[in-house]
Amino acid sequence: MLSLVVLISGGGSNLRALLDASQDAEFPARVVAVGADRDADGFAHAEEYGIPTFSVALSSFADRDAWGEELLAQVRSWNADLIVLSGFMKLLPPDFVDALAPNVINTHPAYLPEFPGAHGVRDALAAGVAQTGASVIVVDNGVDSGPIISQERVAIEPGDTESSLHERIKPVERRLLIQAILDIANSRIDLKDL
Repeated sequence: MLSLVVLISGGGSNLRALLDASQDAEFPARVVAVGADRDADGFAHAEEYGIPTFSVALSSFADRDAWGEELLAQVRSWNADLIVLSGFMKLLPPDFVDALAPNVINTHPAYLPEFPGAHGVRDALAAGVAQTGASVIVVDNGVDSGPIISQERVAIEPGDTESSLHERIKPVERRLLIQAILDIANSRIDLKDL
């Protein structure tokens, strides 16, 4: 059974999908804790399922490195096999990534390496492309530049707004994330080989 710590910053829709999936006795992973960089709305999902939560706010620390040390300590305390960034909107310090690599994965609302960064959906619309997508990657010390685990295209429709496009990408992200965790847990994907 793969144990997961999920890090969020917002509403936690991917977290919710993971928690729902883990209710199936056959699902080979369990969320053991949910952390955030603020008091995130997504904590409500964790509380509903009785999952412990923790918050490590960047503003409480002198610098990003000190924040990263505390976040790493909190994450390590749960002895998780895999760390899942689920809408976590802070760039992790290199020491955090290096300590846990390659067992940190992230979802991104674009077909990487296209449109990395915090505004992938907006950037795809601004570029006028016909399609974007969703990706699940291994986190490295770049911005959405790690090895790709899985990805899928999503068409951009006439009249799409950032919000409408993002709402169509989210279910694809959730499905890809759950499949990636299944594949990792069942040894179909070895993160060290990517």
